[in-house]
Amino acid sequence: MGQTLNGHERPNDAASYAADVGQWRMARHRYDFDVDGGAQGAFTIFTVTGDVQAQIFGLCQTALTSGGAATVETGITGNTAALIAQTAFDDLDQYETWQDAGPEANPGNVDAAMADYFVLANGADVIFTIGAADLTAGVIDFYAFWRPLSDNGSVV
Repeated sequence: MGQTLNGHERPNDAASYAADVGQWRMARHRYDFDVDGGAQGAFTIFTVTGDVQAQIFGLCQTALTSGGAATVETGITGNTAALIAQTAFDDLDQYETWQDAGPEANPGNVDAAMADYFVLANGADVIFTIGAADLTAGVIDFYAFWRPLSDNGSVV
């Protein structure tokens, strides 16, 4: 009997098992105001298939700006702040790590709350939501450290 890893069949032998099973993977998505725009709404940052276990955080590369009191959050459809709590745009400065409502200064500490991994079931895509006002600038690199739980589990 073989194993499936990211949709590819792998032999069920010791060498393959050691190399593939249980290995964490990383996906990155850049939200860039100049490319993606800053209108209020949700942006898909990771497309998920199947079931995965994941840890999500952002690294602000260029400070966010807004003509109003914009908020940002990361989650899934139906629970838009499930993964990263709603945060005022001006709390997220350049080179800060964003994992909760209180971004961490550089170097960003991954706190105890962040140590928890989330289970994203049934292909629940990860979304970045802008609320209350539009953004006028900013760049955030989002990172997902993940591993598949189902045969078709993947994050891109």
